[in-house]
Amino acid sequence: MKYEELSTLEVSFNQLIDTLLLKKAATEEFTVKLNSERSQFTRFNHAKVRQTGIVADGWIDFTLMQDQRSSFRQIPFTGNWEIDWQVTYKALQELREELPLLPLDPYLVLPLGTNTSREIHTGNLLVEEAVVPEVLESVAELDFTGFYAGGTVVNAYADSCGQKHWFATDSFTLDYSIFNSEGQAVKGIFAGSDWHQQAYIHKIQEAKKQLELLARPIKQLPRGQYRTYFAPAAVADLLMMLSWGGTSEADLQQGNSALAALSRGEKQLSSKFNLKENFQRGTVPRFNEWGEMAALELPIITQGVLVNTLINSRTAKEYQKTANGANSYESLRAPEISPGSLEFDRILPSLDTGLYVSNLHYLNWSDRPTGRITGMTRYACFWVENGEIIAPIDNLRFDDSLYRFWGENLLDFTNFQEFIPEVGTYEGRQLGGSMVPGILVEDFIYTL
Repeated sequence: MKYEELSTLEVSFNQLIDTLLLKKAATEEFTVKLNSERSQFTRFNHAKVRQTGIVADGWIDFTLMQDQRSSFRQIPFTGNWEIDWQVTYKALQELREELPLLPLDPYLVLPLGTNTSREIHTGNLLVEEAVVPEVLESVAELDFTGFYAGGTVVNAYADSCGQKHWFATDSFTLDYSIFNSEGQAVKGIFAGSDWHQQAYIHKIQEAKKQLELLARPIKQLPRGQYRTYFAPAAVADLLMMLSWGGTSEADLQQGNSALAALSRGEKQLSSKFNLKENFQRGTVPRFNEWGEMAALELPIITQGVLVNTLINSRTAKEYQKTANGANSYESLRAPEISPGSLEFDRILPSLDTGLYVSNLHYLNWSDRPTGRITGMTRYACFWVENGEIIAPIDNLRFDDSLYRFWGENLLDFTNFQEFIPEVGTYEGRQLGGSMVPGILVEDFIYTL
């Protein structure tokens, strides 16, 4: 998005808020949340373009509050003041008529404070006409399938109390797979704010090496317990399970958290396990749905001990806790697991004999109170003997507890981390991701 376009959006958004402040009644409060983007989406199949186009989109979540009641409308945002105000004013009138009919909300969070912020992160993205040649140059002879999404994403917030935030960032993700003639695949993600062609070429070269290994005969493994190395992409999948019944204070209070035993001190994870929210990378806004700012860093688990949960203002009000800027879902937004001491060149020798797992999928809780997670291995996963990759494996189902693989059976984390981005595009491009190392664990349980 050009600077002029971005500036026009910001001016129009500010004008909309100023007008709402003039039009609101003395007893009314409101919040306005903006999501906008201008993105290029290009889909590849068999190293050819299947679909490509530019999406310019924007919408507002407009919430009106009065007399301990609230309701909202989601309306389009174009950046054209006259159009946007007409739609917003109509929504205001409808919400005024609707509010008296709604039940009281005892835990309603009203706008409070005067937080303001403005962050604009510019990157060096590929120009639109360069995406196809730059992506396909290194994979022309391969069965390459992928999805490129890149451009500018804007998140903004304002309310009747005077809080206002503006966050804009340039970013891209290339989520791809390379297949062999047997239908096996190596999966990779290349992402960031600056496109570096040599770094992308290096990723493809590494994928080619794994593709050659996949050509070996598949080794059938019986169910059992195996020493396992999880690459960072797999670790990120395990970590994000904590956003679904893990680190949320509301889930903890309601008995839905897998970390309940850790919270009560009945269990402890490995002293090597350290998890925090880290907003210093600037990949995702620090403000939440109420305009509250999270700390730049918030430790969650320190040396295996739960030291903080994620608490939003609604949960704080209901359970008499202190809010810490969590979002409405109390999910991880900028998680980071600290690295360990395992060097890249020592991964296979340290694994010795066991499984090298590149990716996981279909994760779910199999027994949340005990922290048990089930799922399946996916893509380039290998059997290793005496520190050497021997053969690819068929997909395996696992079922193991985080109190084991992040606890007593955790051997080490790698001394390097990788940023694993969010690649979702449902309703709009998602921001953020996980900064995680690889992990080596003992006796991981495979059930099928």
